[in-house]
Amino acid sequence: MALEPDTSSANIAQALGSLPTGSPVSEVARRLLDHFTTGDVAPGTRLPSERQLAASLAVGRSAVREALAALELLGIVDVRPGSGTYLRGAASELLPQTLRWGLLIGEKNTEELLELRSGLEIYVARLAATRASDALRVRLTTHLERMRTAGDDLAAFAKADFDFHRDLTGAAGNATLHDLLHVVRSLLQVYADRAVHSREAADIALAEHDAIAAAIEARDADRAASAMAVHMVTANARLASLVDQVD
Repeated sequence: MALEPDTSSANIAQALGSLPTGSPVSEVARRLLDHFTTGDVAPGTRLPSERQLAASLAVGRSAVREALAALELLGIVDVRPGSGTYLRGAASELLPQTLRWGLLIGEKNTEELLELRSGLEIYVARLAATRASDALRVRLTTHLERMRTAGDDLAAFAKADFDFHRDLTGAAGNATLHDLLHVVRSLLQVYADRAVHSREAADIALAEHDAIAAAIEARDADRAASAMAVHMVTANARLASLVDQVD
């Protein structure tokens, strides 16, 4: 028989355990997220007080307060003044988004993000090759034409490039993959918008997108994945170079 989710604030606090001394707010939020997604806490459960959480995690109350504020902004908990803090969703609702939240509240490593993006984009291309609808294939062609006619308007080229990858991800038919890639792209967007900084770079990117689209049109998953892998090598190199310049 399945165990009932825990609704005891004292038991929740006890289950969390202490964190290493001086842990940042993001680690407090991560520990809370880990516990919420076990399924042991029922949606609507009133969480322990800031004082109880701080004692259980061996951190200051300010760290707990900031972590709960971040989780409220992300829609994970509901802070009700004068009443307490409550868990909003069930584990089944929280689990598909845990990776997204983890990336948002954690420290960012650009090199790791680029590696993650590369792997996800390659898998997206493989899935899209067999799952893309005829309407989607038409949209990809439209985005390619926008890239081709952008000329020296590199901002317009970048927007068409973004739209190409967005629609390709939608064609993969995997909502969790879509969400994760969206976050990774968002974290890299500050660099991505400026990555194609010359007409020559744009021409190279266009040729790579043409190859991806041709493989999608042919419904060739291996070819699509290979074409995306080639594109990711040059695209990530451009982004990495720009990150080095900014740093």
